[in-house]
Amino acid sequence: MIKNSYKFFRNTECMYFPCHQNVDTETFNCMFCYCPLYFLGDQCGGHFEYVGKTKQIKNCTKCTIPHELNGYDTIINKLKELIRHDS
Repeated sequence: MIKNSYKFFRNTECMYFPCHQNVDTETFNCMFCYCPLYFLGDQCGGHFEYVGKTKQIKNCTKCTIPHELNGYDTIINKLKELIRHDS
């Protein structure tokens, strides 16, 4: 079991669970259902692509970083990095 429960939450009752394909549902983390790094555009560090006629819609379906076991730490560290950069 995962030791740091404040870093992990799995909602198997969600109608979208799992919201990504080819993932381990036993370790799938729903803590960041919506990625807090989405607003960073191409600086988020994830695996995404821009789609649509104008290539302005960010498609993150291939990115599972927020849902991985270490995803919590990855996101928090990225946010801390942004805070240090802006200070």
